[in-house]
Amino acid sequence: MVLLYWDIGKVILERQEKQGWGAKVIDRLSYDLKNSFMDMTGFSPRNLKYMRKFVESWPDREIVQRTVAQIPWRSNLALLDKLKDSKTRLWYASKTIEHGWSRDILAIQIETRLHERQGLAVNNFTIALPPADSDIAAQVFKDPYLFDFLGTADPRKEREVEQALVDHIQRFLLELGAGFAFVGKQVLLEVGNRDFYIDLLFYHLQLRCFVVVELKAVPFDHAFVGQLNLYLSAVDDLMRHPDDKPTIGLLLCKSKDKLIVEYALRGFNTPIGVADWETRLVEILPDDLKGSLPSIKEIESVLEDVD
Repeated sequence: MVLLYWDIGKVILERQEKQGWGAKVIDRLSYDLKNSFMDMTGFSPRNLKYMRKFVESWPDREIVQRTVAQIPWRSNLALLDKLKDSKTRLWYASKTIEHGWSRDILAIQIETRLHERQGLAVNNFTIALPPADSDIAAQVFKDPYLFDFLGTADPRKEREVEQALVDHIQRFLLELGAGFAFVGKQVLLEVGNRDFYIDLLFYHLQLRCFVVVELKAVPFDHAFVGQLNLYLSAVDDLMRHPDDKPTIGLLLCKSKDKLIVEYALRGFNTPIGVADWETRLVEILPDDLKGSLPSIKEIESVLEDVD
């Protein structure tokens, strides 16, 4: 069907070039198609305009057949409406095929600019994992993670963040990306004579390993790496199956200095990634609107004055 729509769009462009834009090519073609194929839908003038735009955006039919023809028409409309350049459209089309995203999920990924965040977490995977696993793991994690579904509240305690993420586990898993399976929160680790608790524990189906997620409601501190390293070592010894690969750690902080993170990770042989997390919806707004919106601190200040 998508290829049919491309062919119709091609006909529209060719007729408009020959007959001129004032010839009402789309209106006449819509009328003819509806009468010729009464059992079919999708031939409204509005949809025909999308078909024309589809061809303008994807002039090479071979690329269409190989990629975007493999995803539903509604998903293609999301690509046309929300993205301007073909390279970015192609990236999202490929990810849609790879992960089986619905149109709504695709729209969320575009609106949160996934292509700008994928694979950007600071990590030590190149020295802690075999090359093949290192490349995959690097692409699994992103920076920053956007928890906009938590609302405008700015949690100040790790437990608040943790509980909110579990309450919205479906959206949290979507933000983490494909392959993550939730194991539990506050998972107990008995090490020596002490008990330790993992904030959130996942298993990644593609990487075939546990993923320990530690949440911090404060900026990065080098001491966090030592704590996470202890958890990874304990999970490897106490929970890891012989067929599982080494456990990976993901440390989520409110902010970080990239150079300090790189120094803190140096010397650790357990695979660890570090990324920011944000709840600010302002981050995905156009630049010309960001400055016009008050920050959370400004809103809170006004509310305190009212009280």
